[in-house]
Amino acid sequence: MIFLRRTIHLAVLSLLVIPIVAVIAASPAGAEARKRSQAEAGALARRQLAQLKVAKALSSRGYSRQKFQPLWAHHRGRCDVRETVLARDGRRVKRNTACHPVKGVWYSPYDGKRLKSERQVDVDHLVPLAYAWRSGASRWSQARRRAFANDLTRPELITVSHSANIAKGGKGPQSWRPQRRSYWCRYATSWISVKHHYRLFVTRKEKVALVNMLRTCR
Repeated sequence: MIFLRRTIHLAVLSLLVIPIVAVIAASPAGAEARKRSQAEAGALARRQLAQLKVAKALSSRGYSRQKFQPLWAHHRGRCDVRETVLARDGRRVKRNTACHPVKGVWYSPYDGKRLKSERQVDVDHLVPLAYAWRSGASRWSQARRRAFANDLTRPELITVSHSANIAKGGKGPQSWRPQRRSYWCRYATSWISVKHHYRLFVTRKEKVALVNMLRTCR
């Protein structure tokens, strides 16, 4: 009986130890995977950046937000694109019958703020509409500009704090960067991905700034 009890005790201990060991072993593997993923994203962004035309910024003459986005486009049901992004990026988001978020928690990756009111957040156009205009969008059709302003497929729309969005305004990476340096890689790779998809050109200073930010992708 003593031997049997000792055997059972050892078996229970082994069941408790194995999950702990597994967690400890999995943690470095997860971190390594994240590093690898970030490095791969940086490598792809460098290739895409090399394919973008480098040119002087076009004039802002004729620009108007209305030429991109008179209103947020309808997406599904009663929801427009802005409401869809807020629901996608938030946690425990509750919406009213008109689909407008009335409660939730949002994280702003630009400055690391956690916000509990929809009034404290904005849906930011990563590549600002005015910046896109000067990068070649002024030559687009109205339909293409509207598609750009409401793009849910590319990383063009992101929920951020209102204060960060105001600070960023219509600036590019050569004159504004997220407060959180740890987000620079994601910001630069997303910026390049959007510009590459829409064949928007970059300026010389913009390209230098993006190359510098991509050095954090490791």
